Amino acid sequence: MFTGIIQSVGRIVRLESRGGDVRLHVDTADLDLSDVQLGDSIAVSGVCLTAVSLDARGFGADVSNETLSLTTLGKHKAGDPVNLEKALRLADRLGGHLVSGHVDGVGKVVSITSDGRSQRWTFEVPAQLARYIASKGSICIDGTSLTVNEVAGNRFGVNLIPHTVAHTAFHARRGGDAVNIEVDVVARYIERLIGSGEAPRIDEAFLKQHGFA
Repeated sequence: MFTGIIQSVGRIVRLESRGGDVRLHVDTADLDLSDVQLGDSIAVSGVCLTAVSLDARGFGADVSNETLSLTTLGKHKAGDPVNLEKALRLADRLGGHLVSGHVDGVGKVVSITSDGRSQRWTFEVPAQLARYIASKGSICIDGTSLTVNEVAGNRFGVNLIPHTVAHTAFHARRGGDAVNIEVDVVARYIERLIGSGEAPRIDEAFLKQHGFA
């Protein structure tokens, strides 16, 4: 699990084809890897990967065809910036929201406009993901935990403060760029409960029973 609070911006060193999938090598810049061991998880632009090699400058991870087809990792090239976050520890502060690192799909940047010192970003997602996104809810974009401002069909907006732009790979994103999207896991559980018929019916009797009416 992760928090969606980016710890460093690294760069892709190279992608090696290996038996049909890819070995990804990442330069982690100033991210401290002293407490990372082989087999540990690191989120790369929101994608949970397992470190299979470690050196003084970064790590390597195997990326399956499934991951390549569902995320932006297969479209990256050497030198591209990526957001990095080490896995959450039980004693860590949860500054963002609970993020699994399992990307639900790929969206795209529609527009970027100035709003005071901040920026307003609009994204578009596939229809099957749009139903999980709610105004003032949480969304994870390229591994970054953000709050949704508004939703209109398949599009939604977020606000990025200067700190977020400067300390994530968002500073290198432009209109039309593809981004990894992970919806709030709570929305998926709610859909599962409703679909199974196990969710409680919220009516006047239910509210009275639980002291809300």
